[in-house]
Amino acid sequence: MVPCCGFQPAADESSNTASTTTTTTVIGTFFGYRRGRVSFCLHDDSSTSSRAAAPLLLLEFAVPTAYLAREMQHGLLRIALECDRARARSASLFRVSAWSMYCNGRKVGFAVRRQMSDGDAAVFKLMQSISVGAGVLPGESKSGDGDLMYLRASFKRVIGSVDSESFHMINPVGSTGQQLSIFLLRS
Repeated sequence: MVPCCGFQPAADESSNTASTTTTTTVIGTFFGYRRGRVSFCLHDDSSTSSRAAAPLLLLEFAVPTAYLAREMQHGLLRIALECDRARARSASLFRVSAWSMYCNGRKVGFAVRRQMSDGDAAVFKLMQSISVGAGVLPGESKSGDGDLMYLRASFKRVIGSVDSESFHMINPVGSTGQQLSIFLLRS
């Protein structure tokens, strides 16, 4: 996975008081075994210890980790997750259980919300000292799916309405390159 990122807010974005959107910062982590499915987790950015707590959102994508890593090599990755309003009447987008998944405009399958497992907790324990970065964690999966790959970064959370939220990876100071955004949309 490519360790650099590219969301840069517009210079006047913070001075726009007429906007109805709300922004905060969260920690986002992509992780998965090379030949296994990739998971995406969002944690509150209030403290490092909060990453060991229950995540705000944990999704498993139907695409292999290696596929997502290949898509990220091009420097631009847009993941759109769409749910049906009639079947997902929940007040929070974080409570929706199933999503249609689009990657750079192509439908690639689905994503499902899941609870954190003991295996996920072990991965987050290994990563507790990592604030941002990408790489491979030591160890091999029991099922032979290869190395455990990860990408962790800060994301700007933009709440557009009760039916739309987006997460834009924040560029470390002085870094350019990867642009990664995730959109949650109820339609």
